[in-house]
Amino acid sequence: MTANTDHLIDTIAALDELYGAPSPASIVKEIDFIHPHYRAFIQAAPFVALATSGPGGMDASPRGDASGFIHVEDEKTLLIPDRRGNNRVDSLRNIVADPRVALLFLIPGIGETLRVNGRAAISVAPDLLERFAVKGKAPRSVLIVTVETVFFQCSRAILRSDLWNPENRIDRKKLPSMGTILADLSNHRMDANTVDEEWPERARKQLY
Repeated sequence: MTANTDHLIDTIAALDELYGAPSPASIVKEIDFIHPHYRAFIQAAPFVALATSGPGGMDASPRGDASGFIHVEDEKTLLIPDRRGNNRVDSLRNIVADPRVALLFLIPGIGETLRVNGRAAISVAPDLLERFAVKGKAPRSVLIVTVETVFFQCSRAILRSDLWNPENRIDRKKLPSMGTILADLSNHRMDANTVDEEWPERARKQLY
């Protein structure tokens, strides 16, 4: 089935006519620094989605750790440790080429999310890495985010999705396992059972 392209919105004027003016509250809530109220959200969040853009395209990457893992250095600066991963470093490659970033903070049980836009730099300063060491293991790098805009997003999306309702949790077995996906995409050069059996212990040992 081909998507219908007869009724596309392709101008700002048409978009404005469709949606109308933003509500006053949606304008007032946007500021260019980390207000103490917004600091509270950042410090409570154990998860943030990091969006970047570069020559290879867009990227949205999850970042998670204990609440407060993102440090509010001052009202214009956030520090984000880059923990162990798969070394694709898609986000970091993008930041080297284009420092613009967007962050979306999620807090379990809370409907509102927090959005931050700014510019990031990648630091490997030894003292900065040491500040974020966990169990004696420092991150490979730390993102220094200079804040340009901050605002909260109302809870409609969370309410519609019923995201935090424990009754909506999906049994992992109802979706393809990591091993199944990797085996199929590698034409079975990777063994599904081996991946699935080894992954839990490997993840536990390599969190930091």
